[in-house]
Amino acid sequence: MSAGESLPVMDPQEKVASITQNLQEVLRPDILEDVIVKQNRPLKIYWGTATTGRPHCGYFVPMLKIAHFLRAGCSVKILLADIHGFLDNLKAPIELVNFRAEYYKHAITALLKAVNVSIDKLEFVLGSSYQLSPNYTMDLFRLSSVVTEHDAKKAGAEVVKQVVSPLLSGLLYPLMQALDEEHLDVDAQFGGVDQRKIFTLALEQLPKLGYRERAHLMNPMVPGLAGGKMSASDPDSKIDLLDTPEVVRKKLRKAYAVPKEVEGNGIISFVEFVLLPASALEEDGQTRFVVDRREEEGGPVTYDNIQAVKDDYRDDKRPRRTLSGSLTPKLQLTPQMLKAAVTSALVTLMAPIQEEFQASAEWQDIEKKAYPPPPTEQKKKKPPKDRGSRYPGAPAAKKAVEAQPDGSVQGDQKEQVSLGADADAAMKQLDLGRE
Repeated sequence: MSAGESLPVMDPQEKVASITQNLQEVLRPDILEDVIVKQNRPLKIYWGTATTGRPHCGYFVPMLKIAHFLRAGCSVKILLADIHGFLDNLKAPIELVNFRAEYYKHAITALLKAVNVSIDKLEFVLGSSYQLSPNYTMDLFRLSSVVTEHDAKKAGAEVVKQVVSPLLSGLLYPLMQALDEEHLDVDAQFGGVDQRKIFTLALEQLPKLGYRERAHLMNPMVPGLAGGKMSASDPDSKIDLLDTPEVVRKKLRKAYAVPKEVEGNGIISFVEFVLLPASALEEDGQTRFVVDRREEEGGPVTYDNIQAVKDDYRDDKRPRRTLSGSLTPKLQLTPQMLKAAVTSALVTLMAPIQEEFQASAEWQDIEKKAYPPPPTEQKKKKPPKDRGSRYPGAPAAKKAVEAQPDGSVQGDQKEQVSLGADADAAMKQLDLGRE
């Protein structure tokens, strides 16, 4: 569905089904029913992202879910959480947060367009545009008076960076995320399941300030390419939206993908949560993932569901020799086949994003300001090594003092030891002539 195209007609129950599709968990689903079915109005949702590291391909996961929200007629606010980025152990220097927020806006807009999402009901909100207001500040003071240090620390444990000596700013982070629900005037908050503790804090504490409870929609966590959590700060775990096709191929070749293992496999998770859902948003609405295998490997195959991909990947059907002596084709989906197919699909998916970047002088300028290259370190010149005077080929060393056959001395320091040219001069030098 391209920008400006009319939304599909859905009845209230179909809207609820679209909103909750593929989510891992929903807290207070009755709120969705009340707003969409009983009140018969658009659900107001917000999704926030701290503007820190460069957005990567993992951002396709929440964007595809936001596509479902928009198709269901929801009003969606995307919070560019610049203050949160600064509070999270100073991940984003305060001098850069505004530039990074602009960069995120460009990247997220291009990302949504790449998956054919209409952005007519999408609104970007900068956190500092309201989080520095007197009302918000007073609410933060009020909330901090009812939340214990233990509960605030526990709520942010999986989101705020954990260090040996944590800063107080890390305790404000979950409190502010809870307050954002009220100050953005939404019915629901959307995020990853790693934010469940913050969502629970909001449910428990906002009513103490006289504010209503909100629903919370949680996506599953998608493993990174290295097998753990996908992170903007770990270059080996993610693919940047502006990575060239060659860089994408290189990173996917190195990606973690144990043969026959599906759990924790970041490549298969990417197919499940990005490539298959993205294909369903194309004009024909068909879900597909194509693996171009050679004929001797079983030939090309098109998958329309993730279970078939997982089943083939787990399969270990090796080629066997028939009675005629020929080999049966391979039927399994190997890591090499999977990586090649994902590389091809991802490069195609990222192409319009990179084309938009190349066509936008404004985005390119913001990128340089938001993520300036690190200063080049000047190589320190090492002082010449003192090898002494006794190594082969060394020039003859000048002696400080050298005695001559006639009893005189020569050298740079002869004035310090010479007593003169004759006896009288020597007597004066030694003060022996004063009697």
